[in-house]
Amino acid sequence: MLETRDLTIRFGGHVAVDHVSAAFRPGTLTAIVGPNGAGKTTYFNLISGQLRASAGSVQLNGTDITNEPVSQRTHRGLGRAFQLTQLFPNLTVLENVRLAVQSRRRHGLDLWSVWLDHRGTLERARELVQRVALADRADAAASSLPHGDQRKLEVAMLIALEPSVYMFDEPTAGMSVDDVPVILDLIRGLKAEADKTVLLVEHKMDVVRELADRIVVLHNGKLVADGEPEAVIASPIVQQAYLGLAPETSLPAQDGAPSPQPSPAGRERGPAA
Repeated sequence: MLETRDLTIRFGGHVAVDHVSAAFRPGTLTAIVGPNGAGKTTYFNLISGQLRASAGSVQLNGTDITNEPVSQRTHRGLGRAFQLTQLFPNLTVLENVRLAVQSRRRHGLDLWSVWLDHRGTLERARELVQRVALADRADAAASSLPHGDQRKLEVAMLIALEPSVYMFDEPTAGMSVDDVPVILDLIRGLKAEADKTVLLVEHKMDVVRELADRIVVLHNGKLVADGEPEAVIASPIVQQAYLGLAPETSLPAQDGAPSPQPSPAGRERGPAA
């Protein structure tokens, strides 16, 4: 289980993430939403290790990883896909994925083991390239791909690392309408695995409605709502103040669905102008 406890970061006098506590269990997909500047990506950066927390902690399976570097967190099973692709631009699509697969495998001490491992690595890489619909571009340099295909390649590399926690930061950003279903299908497959935890930062509410088991809403760095998607999205204070949705675009709550309670800070702040 992944958990943050009073996680906080300050930049001078600005508190970008303010005492956020949340636990994320395997077998669930949690969407983290909020307006621009709410602290969503900064929260992700604290969890994955790109930023050092000013206070609070990050726990993974009962181990405090707050002060561990990105590489150690990745070794422990924390996987992150970024808004901006993190690829080897001069290598081919297949080589990028092969390196990701290889990083999860150990070579034996004899040449036969090394050869078998190399063959297995290539087979796994080709399988993942196929899964993200890039088989026809397998020999193309990563730098030659359009943005949408680069995002698909990054997702293939993330899956190759076989993490227990997947963190997707706007995975469909910049993609064409035809490309989006490929990524959504991959995320659905990961969500279906009982031992995987999936976190998703996403602005597209249709994607959130379709995929999320739970929604966490951040505003000004604070966690202001947390609950089932129907209840969170239908809450007027979330629609108007935190998601920036006009009342006429509201998604009606299901019969009997409870409304999430805003934090005291949210009640004091009121709807955003």
